[in-house]
Amino acid sequence: MSYQEHRYSDAGEPAASLYSRRQAIRILTGLLGTGFPLARAIGSENSSADPSDPLLPDPHWNPALPLAQMPQKLPLVRFSDRPIVLGTPRPFFESILTPNAAFFVRYHLDVIPNAIDLSRWRLSIRGNVSRPLEFSFEELVSRFEPVSVVAVNQCTGNSRSRFSPRVPGTQWGNDGMGNARWTGVRLMDLVRRAGLRAGTVALRFQGLDSGRSPEGTPAHSFAKSLDTDDPILEECILAYLMNGEPLPMLNGFPLRLVVPGRFSTCWVKHLSSIEALSEPDRSHWMVDAYRLPDNPLHTTTPAEVAAGKLLTIAATSTPMPVRSFFVRPDGSSKLVARLPIEIKGIAFSGCGGIRSVEVSTDRGRSWRTARLDSELGPYSFRGWRLSWTPPRPGVYELRCRATDNQGQTQPAEPIWNPGGYAWNAIETQTVYVGEAA
Repeated sequence: MSYQEHRYSDAGEPAASLYSRRQAIRILTGLLGTGFPLARAIGSENSSADPSDPLLPDPHWNPALPLAQMPQKLPLVRFSDRPIVLGTPRPFFESILTPNAAFFVRYHLDVIPNAIDLSRWRLSIRGNVSRPLEFSFEELVSRFEPVSVVAVNQCTGNSRSRFSPRVPGTQWGNDGMGNARWTGVRLMDLVRRAGLRAGTVALRFQGLDSGRSPEGTPAHSFAKSLDTDDPILEECILAYLMNGEPLPMLNGFPLRLVVPGRFSTCWVKHLSSIEALSEPDRSHWMVDAYRLPDNPLHTTTPAEVAAGKLLTIAATSTPMPVRSFFVRPDGSSKLVARLPIEIKGIAFSGCGGIRSVEVSTDRGRSWRTARLDSELGPYSFRGWRLSWTPPRPGVYELRCRATDNQGQTQPAEPIWNPGGYAWNAIETQTVYVGEAA
């Protein structure tokens, strides 16, 4: 069964415009080369700030780092300039679909395209195929049925700053993720047209970003592979629209591989070629980088790593674990005793959607079931909410935990691995309650 659909509904109503081939071409040819309107900033809870003011990092969600504004982007949390790494400020998660202008950015290498001539750009399919092919951008949007999927794109190292002992890498808070409606072409529609030959074991996806080292070295180019016996290939699309607009350059324009339910490491940006491999991919980005402990929680210990006993699997091969988050209250303003509020959050899983979310307002001694918002698909953020009246002044630690449709629940104990990957422990939020605001 495929979860790719032509429409998603919320309470029976269309959630977004539908795009025919002709409409897609008109959108893409009409908007490319123009300035895209940036989404307005979303104010934090009870905020009276001017929406045009830059958003400041929230210490409960984003690390205390400066903001940076790049082309087609609002001010985002700046982790690195080279390569570019930007995080999404917490208020933007008020929306189930993350605005394009606020969507996080993660590059591994520092030579990235800032302009692409679509009249010359081509996507090639080569390697162990019967018919090597090339497609122009216009051919992709005009000759193939457009499909859409709402899916979370999450960096494998999202929330790495929670790991103890600390591990190297971008010290994400919860800002290395986003959710969008991706529209494009089914990957396998193209691959089947090229015809995989017997003995093909993997598909390697190559982007246009690169580094400054010689060809064949890890920092020369970024590519990832998926095994041909992986059922996720039937769900993959090559996206040219993101929330109904052309992809921002920093999110992979003109074409990006979307692998629903999997970590961002295999969502190759600026896709330029697909290669059918007759042997397993032994490149650095598959064999050495982005490896997870080969156990259900993807956890280990420093001692096991030091002893050389750790068995690992590629992060591309496993679904993202179930997670849930508080969006508000965000701890930035005091709550009032005996005044009801709505606790609001999001949850997702790479394993088929969210079954339930539970919230504790007493440090985990008791739990209440939150109300789930309507679903935009099993790979999407799902909103949840719960009414709560703080009984008295004091400091409260809120907790939330989600269970997905396969029965997997967030662990209470933190995990650890040397890459700082796949964190999904129960989320907490401290709030302060007084007699008056």
